[in-house]
Amino acid sequence: MTELQRPQPKPGVLDIAAYVPGKSAAPAGVAKVHKLSSNESPLGPSPKAIEAVRDVAARLEYYPDGSSTKLREAIAEAHGLNPANILCSNGSDEVLGLLALTYLQPGDEAIFTEHGFLVYRIYTQAASAVPVSVKETGETADVDAILAAVTPKTKIVFLANPNNPTGTYIPFDEVRRLHAGLPKHVLLVLDAAYAEYVRRNDYESGIELVSSSHNVVMTRTFSKIHGLGGARIGWIYAPAEIIDALNRVRGPFNVNAAALEAGVAAMKDRAHVEAAVAHNDRWLAWVTQELTGLGLRVTPSVGNFVLVHFNDGDRHSAAAADEYLTQRGYILRRVTGYGFPNALRMTIGTEEANRGVVAALAEFLKT
Repeated sequence: MTELQRPQPKPGVLDIAAYVPGKSAAPAGVAKVHKLSSNESPLGPSPKAIEAVRDVAARLEYYPDGSSTKLREAIAEAHGLNPANILCSNGSDEVLGLLALTYLQPGDEAIFTEHGFLVYRIYTQAASAVPVSVKETGETADVDAILAAVTPKTKIVFLANPNNPTGTYIPFDEVRRLHAGLPKHVLLVLDAAYAEYVRRNDYESGIELVSSSHNVVMTRTFSKIHGLGGARIGWIYAPAEIIDALNRVRGPFNVNAAALEAGVAAMKDRAHVEAAVAHNDRWLAWVTQELTGLGLRVTPSVGNFVLVHFNDGDRHSAAAADEYLTQRGYILRRVTGYGFPNALRMTIGTEEANRGVVAALAEFLKT
């Protein structure tokens, strides 16, 4: 037996493609940068959340509440939930990873759609399980395709609704049909990171289905509508037995003190949330219309971003557009890793940023 000369990661870890976040910098000399690559809120956080962080700064020697009691209660009050069925996390990414750690064994399978959030694959592989990517129809999750992919080895189905980076969603009747078709031991994870932005009568985030089921959970985040991406706050609403299991494997102080206070203040500031929704409603429609008017295809989105498609193999490719925009201080997101080599994802930004991107692309397409 050959003696190893250094510690080795377990099999499969080095096969994982590391997550690459959206870039944030423009070339030197660009006077002003508009970062539209990470779906951050152009309104920023609630002023009340900022003040809450300032107040806690003088008490950072103390560990935070390991149970996130105040934050769970604030979330529960806002959504009409039982705080005992809520667990808070270091961003919703953490709780997605905890679900994989808790419910996947080596050889198990986890299903997600082909353009779904990249961390589903990452966490599945990290758990030594098998990622199963299912084709979408019209850049939208296909319930029949998901159900057809279920095998005796399936343990989790991840569904981002709305999805990132496409911005598409499936009506809740379809979500219920998906749930009804799954074996009772398969966990359905409804990732509703962008739920607050959706203005469709046939959409639900998943609260009612979680409340009436034993194998459904809903994950949410403070990073988008609340403008607290830097604070890293997520949460999950789940049956009691799933909350109990997750509490046994999570870190003891997984949400820091500043994040806890910022989250409570943000959740209570409904006016700030409503302002963010109103801003997005206005500019999502405007950006979509203007980019379509330039001859670009835009995937219909219900989130706070749009997926913009460019022509293949000519000087007006996504790569060329990205370079052109970056040189002018507009930072968008390449989405090659999501299966869109010739598209850019654009966060809905400030009025100045939105108008600037449209004007810059209009000039780019003339070159």
